[in-house]
Amino acid sequence: MQVLQLGSNGPDVVTVQTALKNAGFSPGALDGDFGTATEAAVIGFQQAKGMSASGVVDNATASALGISATNLPPPSAMPNVTVGIVSRMFPLTHLGNINANLPAVLTALKAANLTDLPIVLAALGTIRAETEGFVPISEGISRYNTSPGGHPFDLYDNRTDLGNRGAPDGASFKGRGFVQLTGRSNYTHFGPLVDVPNLTDEPDQGNDPAVASRILAAFIGSKRIQIENALHRGDLAGARRLVNGGSNGLDRFEAAYNTGMRLLQA
Repeated sequence: MQVLQLGSNGPDVVTVQTALKNAGFSPGALDGDFGTATEAAVIGFQQAKGMSASGVVDNATASALGISATNLPPPSAMPNVTVGIVSRMFPLTHLGNINANLPAVLTALKAANLTDLPIVLAALGTIRAETEGFVPISEGISRYNTSPGGHPFDLYDNRTDLGNRGAPDGASFKGRGFVQLTGRSNYTHFGPLVDVPNLTDEPDQGNDPAVASRILAAFIGSKRIQIENALHRGDLAGARRLVNGGSNGLDRFEAAYNTGMRLLQA
């Protein structure tokens, strides 16, 4: 049996689904399709066991479910991402910031089993696109979020697509962290996944480097299959849209990704 995650299918998935159901975490139909219902059940099981809630069935999760994990291969090795390499991916960034925050980012990516070269580079490229200083930051006031003469982030207050419910939700759930997590819905969803269940009540925790790193990994991981497919096609703009929803920062994302790919493949 291989490491199983969203998009996997086959008899091993049925085994996992059956074990989840027996443990009290319904994965939906026992159909061998590792869909969102199965992923949610895995996350619930992992949280109940005090494990990293990655939604991926690795050796530890399989063992906790009572499934023989002897044939499960370890996650692929993290590429040799060093401060020196990342500094060349972030040529305008203070080296001290990379040195201080890169370990937390790599730790979070490893914990989420995001260790293949393209997805690691996509995560780092996302950081450069969103916060080139390699530090978690809060979104700044701009014409995209604040109306002329309006209070800060008033244009976000009633964004129902973000789950906001009116003032002061716009300011409370503005973009934060390495991935610029935005909106009440996202704070509510990702908080428990990164072991910060009160993130909605204390959203500034999203700028803590360790929390911001876990949010980055969880957000990238939630769209891993789609991002990997886009990267495989060489569609960096498509990969960027899956995270940002548009093309903001695409030039920085592409520059970081391509530089890292050249250096790490060499």
